[in-house]
Amino acid sequence: MYDIIIIGAGPAGLTAAIYGQRAGKKTLLIDAKGFGGQILNTPEVENYPGIKKISGFELATSFYEQATEQGAEIIYEEVVSVETCENVKLVVTKNGSYEAKTVILAAGAKNRPLGLPEEERFVGSGVSYCATCDGAFFRGKKVAVIGGGNTALEDAEVLSDLAEEVYLIHRRGTFRGEQTVVKRLLTKDNVEFYLDSVPEAIMGEALVNGLKIRNVKTEEVTTLQVSGVFVAIGQMPANQAFSKVVDLDEKGYIIAGEDCLTKTPGVFACGDCRTKSVRQLATATADGAVAALAAAAHVNGL
Repeated sequence: MYDIIIIGAGPAGLTAAIYGQRAGKKTLLIDAKGFGGQILNTPEVENYPGIKKISGFELATSFYEQATEQGAEIIYEEVVSVETCENVKLVVTKNGSYEAKTVILAAGAKNRPLGLPEEERFVGSGVSYCATCDGAFFRGKKVAVIGGGNTALEDAEVLSDLAEEVYLIHRRGTFRGEQTVVKRLLTKDNVEFYLDSVPEAIMGEALVNGLKIRNVKTEEVTTLQVSGVFVAIGQMPANQAFSKVVDLDEKGYIIAGEDCLTKTPGVFACGDCRTKSVRQLATATADGAVAALAAAAHVNGL
């Protein structure tokens, strides 16, 4: 019997584990893939207070080491459901089940696909959702990045140091991401912007060799000769496994406020998986602290 089981070992979950252990609670972290979450794919983190610059891998490792040194346990299994029976919460995985007095849901979100018919067929053959993971395969080649947020801008910046040419495609006329990164991209000779444009088709046989885009204002269609298409159009949650104990909004996010409380006493949600207007590293760690302290108070009967 654990005091707190945390599902998801990203920044929110790892922070919750640190605070849970510091509150004297027996804490278990469960993640299907490993620790770190989305920041593992970020080459440089420059917006985390107190740290001027650090790689996402280094920061995630620091979170992990701090949590485990505090005594938190971590296992790598896929959670299939969360159930509640009186005061006991049951977390069921593909390998077994675990009991806890409280559960913190910190499952984050996954990359959103374009939805083009050719997209899935070309995954691993030119379509990627992680520039830091796959960028080296496109060294000296032409690539496209689709998106207008921080992830897309960061991907374009990473790829600009590897690829011959980077085409950054965004459906709006201005970027939603940080303007400091936009300014850096504007200084690069091998980065070209295609604004007010959307992807229409991914082209190729066994491998990607082109991307067809359409300007939403002029309806002009352009074919870009590229070997890689990097998709960075946002994220979507994977919260169906928790639907027995929480309510989800129309987009699938767990309905919980800044207090991280869900409809079920003893079940909390934090980080990118819950309803919120700002999803940043700093807000994820803040959520983790709030959720863990609320869970500890629940265990103490407060």
